[in-house]
Amino acid sequence: MKKNKIIAVFGTRPEAIKMAPLVLKLKNNPAVELKICITAQHRQMLDQVLEFFEITPDFDLDLMKANQSLNQLASRILTSFDQLLEQEQPDWIFVHGDTTTSSMCALSAFHRGVKVAHVEAGLRTYMKHSPFPEEINRQITGRIADLHFSPTQSSQENLLKEGVAEKSILITGNTVIDALHLAVKKLSDGYIDEEIRLLKSIITPGKKLITVTGHRRENFGDGFDRICNSIKKLSQIPDVEVIFPVHLNPNVQKPVNEILSGITNIHLIAPLAYPAFVYLMQYSHIILTDSGGVQEEAPSLGKPVLVMRENTERPEAVEAGTVKLVGTDPDMIYENVLNLMTNAAEYEKMSTAYNPYGDGQAVERINELFD
Repeated sequence: MKKNKIIAVFGTRPEAIKMAPLVLKLKNNPAVELKICITAQHRQMLDQVLEFFEITPDFDLDLMKANQSLNQLASRILTSFDQLLEQEQPDWIFVHGDTTTSSMCALSAFHRGVKVAHVEAGLRTYMKHSPFPEEINRQITGRIADLHFSPTQSSQENLLKEGVAEKSILITGNTVIDALHLAVKKLSDGYIDEEIRLLKSIITPGKKLITVTGHRRENFGDGFDRICNSIKKLSQIPDVEVIFPVHLNPNVQKPVNEILSGITNIHLIAPLAYPAFVYLMQYSHIILTDSGGVQEEAPSLGKPVLVMRENTERPEAVEAGTVKLVGTDPDMIYENVLNLMTNAAEYEKMSTAYNPYGDGQAVERINELFD
């Protein structure tokens, strides 16, 4: 029997997390010959995820460079991955989500006549600058893909409206839930590292912990100033403790350090590797974020999520009630956090709402197509 020759390619930390359980599953499929390629669009954060899930890439394009523009990155991915396709001649490539790695590798595969499977397909805001550049990356990949693994019915409906053939779409749930289940099990089995030890030393028993993350380009400037001012105000609520893993981008570092440094119950720490961040989410009372993935992960841990964006490509969580959009207005953020702190019924409603992103069996559904 001829095996399906597949290259799974990813370049950022979120992609690595969401592709890890699928890669581990396909590695054990006797009908598949799988090779793993990383572009290293993110370097250090990507390597941390690979180490945690014990994944060794077959190819490392090592394309991360300081201060490169999106166009420079895109052209380097397109050229480097083309050379790999010529060398390996795969039947399929698997890409994930909304990154420059995914869209450029999909385009490179299309030029070579290689089929593309898109994991986490069909998410849309239909606003090309929000999120930027992710929305257009998703749409480019969606036009090229031959198989679309949609996490929800809503994402499938987006693709159908765009003329994608229904037979090429499979609703799978989101692989991030599969990854989260693997991570929680490793933590419960006693996994620990220096970052988790740090968190253990910081977290104060009995305090209500607010975890904050932020990195979106559309919030750079005034948006981050407003976010930081709202967090400063939140720190004045009795029994509140804030942990903010601060993204390395200078557009995030500058306002966060200028506005929030030196406040006793706000801990500004370095970005966390995946296992430590899962540990932090487990111990959080509320999560404030502009991230996409956290909107999917936190509800599986029973944590209410307030999203500091004006819109989201993940409307299912908003509709389900596990997530609420609060934008970057300091009063809106403060009032919604205070409501969750003081209104037990509202907190219970958000923390126990059904997670629309799946049951942790997404990779099983994908793998079955290639048995």
